[in-house]
Amino acid sequence: MAKYTNAVISASTPRMGNWFTRGMGSLVLKLCGWKIVGSLPDKKKLLIIGMPHTSNWDFVIAMAAIQAVGLKISYMMKKEAFFWPLGGFFKWMGGVPIDRARSKAVPEQMADWFNENENVWLGITPEGTRSKVDTFKTGYLKIAYAAQVPIFAAGFNGATKELLLTEILPVTGDIKADNMAIKAFSDKTFVGIRPDLQ
Repeated sequence: MAKYTNAVISASTPRMGNWFTRGMGSLVLKLCGWKIVGSLPDKKKLLIIGMPHTSNWDFVIAMAAIQAVGLKISYMMKKEAFFWPLGGFFKWMGGVPIDRARSKAVPEQMADWFNENENVWLGITPEGTRSKVDTFKTGYLKIAYAAQVPIFAAGFNGATKELLLTEILPVTGDIKADNMAIKAFSDKTFVGIRPDLQ
């Protein structure tokens, strides 16, 4: 457990980093006045969605929290970014190359990635933008359906400076209904760093 958080992690949580990176992440959270509240699920494979995405500070706080807890959360990047000498670093940090020119759509590529790995979590911001949106994009649901992995919700409470680890969200397979329900959950549960953009 990181010194300045009360997040609970499980044996199945993908891990990376060491005492130094955990200490640095914890220090950034402390200096910024943020803390982590809640528990992470005991799942080897997971899609974790971070909400709401309203500020450039989202990335800073989220990365500090990930480092503080010692998580390894993967993220999608276009394959063109994986060039020498940065390609190896991006993969080590959790980057997953996506080929948008392939005949396989992104959800199917990510389903293959989940199937090829034993213990991986993928992080996504469902808005896909920092601007105010009425509905989330549905790509995260298409990935979860294709890979048959649970969706876990994490998000900000900008008013209290807490990063909340909440729960695995139920899905029905009805993409429109599931997306509306998850957006409603986000609006009810989280407060953005810039709530005017939520």
